[in-house]
Amino acid sequence: MAIVGSSMSTEPWDFFDKSEFKCKCGCGTNNISNTLVNMLDVARRIAGVSFIINSGVRCGKHNALVAASPTSSHVSGWAVDIQVSSSTARSKMIKALIAVGFNRMGIADTFIHVDIDPGKPEDVTWTY
Repeated sequence: MAIVGSSMSTEPWDFFDKSEFKCKCGCGTNNISNTLVNMLDVARRIAGVSFIINSGVRCGKHNALVAASPTSSHVSGWAVDIQVSSSTARSKMIKALIAVGFNRMGIADTFIHVDIDPGKPEDVTWTY
């Protein structure tokens, strides 16, 4: 699982605001894991490229609307999708995400999904 030590910051973060992770449907749901954001903040520093959050927390209704799995880690606040703008940025992001301890990662052309869901298997990578 994630490497979380005393050197990792807590809210407020250097590169993120908690509002970036709220459900996109407008309901205001935002149960994002502070540990997850701590890890993202450190990874962003290491990568040296912007991390734009496409999808953070999803309420159950929004999750169903985007046809995601009912067991999506986004619903429990354990997952994010980060926008990717180029192959170079993707490479920097992946290296930094692994360096801080992410070991559940989905890679697509336009985004990277990472999660730290304790109820799911570790050390998995998939493509979309």
